[in-house]
This record gives sequence, structure tokens and C-alpha cells, in this order.
Amino acid sequence: LFVDKVHDVVGLYLNPPERAVVLCVDEKSQIQALDRTAPILPMRPGTPERVTHDYKRFGTSSLYAALDVKTGEVIGALHQRHRAVEFKKFLQRIDKTVPAGLDVHLILDNSSTHKTPAIQRWLKTHPRFVLHFTPTSSSWINLVERWFAELTRKLLQRSAHRSVRKLNTDITNWIKTWNEDPKPFTWTKSSDEILESIATRCNATNPSGH
Repeated sequence: LFVDKVHDVVGLYLNPPERAVVLCVDEKSQIQALDRTAPILPMRPGTPERVTHDYKRFGTSSLYAALDVKTGEVIGALHQRHRAVEFKKFLQRIDKTVPAGLDVHLILDNSSTHKTPAIQRWLKTHPRFVLHFTPTSSSWINLVERWFAELTRKLLQRSAHRSVRKLNTDITNWIKTWNEDPKPFTWTKSSDEILESIATRCNATNPSGH
């Protein structure tokens, strides 16, 4: 179903439905609260920033995020675990956040936590939610992964946390700051261009066509 799913997801990016929001959803699990064993030495003229290679671990947290494709705003929720129970709570949070009267199209991966009987029952009672699954092993097509990269580069890689609570506070504050001036990510390639590029690559690596 790779081709069908590419057409489906890219179609939402390039031609979003009216009276609806399109949200890219995923979990960034096992975010570690870490602190270096020695302070980071700041960058100085002629000297790069220096950090130790070893660190102490203080626990983990999991972040659920939903990126609004049109506005760039992010709905986030932090949990200790990432099971169907936590995913259902996140769906409930999205339901409360998105104005009534708008359909909610979610782009997400094929994790088993997204397809449990409890989730299916919840979706039946909330018909405005429509799930669109990305192709297997194709996280590159989910725009929220681009936002996770920003979070990692600008916060997680450059900070230290001695507790999960401090980690969660910093992530929550970073999301609030992001939403004050959100930057949407613009998808440019059509599904046909993507599939043609993949076909070219496949032919180059396997000229026999088998």
C-alpha cells in the first residue's frame, strides 16, 4: 500500500480539505534527562564549545506532539510511558483543543498503540477524527519529524537536566515559545515526483528490474 499511502498523505499536504485541520502526530519516546559529569565550557574566540563525553542519567519522558500543517502550531503532551492509554489521552486533548465543527485529519505511523480495540472504540464515538497512516518505515513523510529535529537541535542537545520534572518543564516552555511564533513547514513535492524519484533509485540499484 506504499503508493496509495503516499498519495493520501501528500494529498493532505498539498490540497487540505476545507473545514478541517490536518495534524501530523507522533511520539518522541524515551527522551532522557541527562546531565554532563562536568560543566559545559562555552565557546570563546578561537576555542570551540567543549563538553564531556560522559553523563549521568536521571530518567526518561515521552512526548506526544501534533503539528498543525497549516499554522505550524504544536499540541504537546508529556507522559512517563507511550502506550495506547497515553495515546487515547492525547486524542482527548486534541479533541478539546480543536474547535468544534472542524474535522480532524491525523497523519501518523503504524504503531500498534494507534490501532487497539480501545482506540477503535473511541474513534467510532468521535467521527470527526480521520486517521491517515504513513507507509511502513517512512517517517520522512511525516512533517512532525521535522519539528522533532528542531526540538532536539535547539533544546535537547544543548541542555542539561537533573530530573524528569525539569526536562518536562523545559520541553513545555519550549513548545509555548514555539507556538508564540510558529513556523509551518512547507511540503513541496507531489506524490508523482516522489514515486518517480523512488522508481529511478530502484532502477539504478537493480537494473534487472527483478
